[in-house]
Amino acid sequence: MELIELFALGFAVYVVASAVQAAVGFGMTVVAVPVLIPLVGAVPAVVSSVLVSLALCGRVWWRERAHVDTVLTRRLSLPALLGLPAGAALLLAVSERQLALLVAAAMLLGVIVVAAVERPRIGPFGQRIGGLASGALLTSTGLNGPALVLTVQGTDLEPRQQRATLQAAFVVQDVVALGLFLALGQVGQTALVIGVAGALGAPLGWLIGDKVFSRLSPRRFRRAVQATLAVSALGSIYSATK
Repeated sequence: MELIELFALGFAVYVVASAVQAAVGFGMTVVAVPVLIPLVGAVPAVVSSVLVSLALCGRVWWRERAHVDTVLTRRLSLPALLGLPAGAALLLAVSERQLALLVAAAMLLGVIVVAAVERPRIGPFGQRIGGLASGALLTSTGLNGPALVLTVQGTDLEPRQQRATLQAAFVVQDVVALGLFLALGQVGQTALVIGVAGALGAPLGWLIGDKVFSRLSPRRFRRAVQATLAVSALGSIYSATK
């Protein structure tokens, strides 16, 4: 693709993806990565998602920091530091088709768990496991959202607290993941162009999605999470079988 086409693609994809993130607390990478993988390749798709996520979630975390559960954020973030290097190694070791299948499997698991368990109770140990899994998924597939959201939904936090805490956890993981990608030389031109375009489009998407979030009851919020996971799973399956 030409640079202008990459820029337009990144802007459009991340406006939509960021609107989803604002509405349900996660979903930017869940929406963007399956769309981008068949168009630009696995590595640029994952790396660009980290760039945009860091820009957007950092801004939102600072604005809504009063709603962040700091204890839960630590439980999610510290184990994630162990999973991040393992995920980065996996990203470089597997083919794009294998990666697409991994994405599909992660999405399907998320759909099944959220649909089967009305309100799963997840204690400190489970929260740490969720953080570990999310770190590995971030650097391998860009999709740390499902593992984190399933974990956070197993707490007593209200929707606004859930959303703010998720953004804080995303920021911590994104900083480390970006450092790993830079060290491995994986931040190429394609990822940068899409990432910059996505970072410019993300605030617009968040503004749109935030209006939806303000109208969601806790029950509708949960249903929106389920719908996001389901649609993303179908998209991932389509990408994996093309």
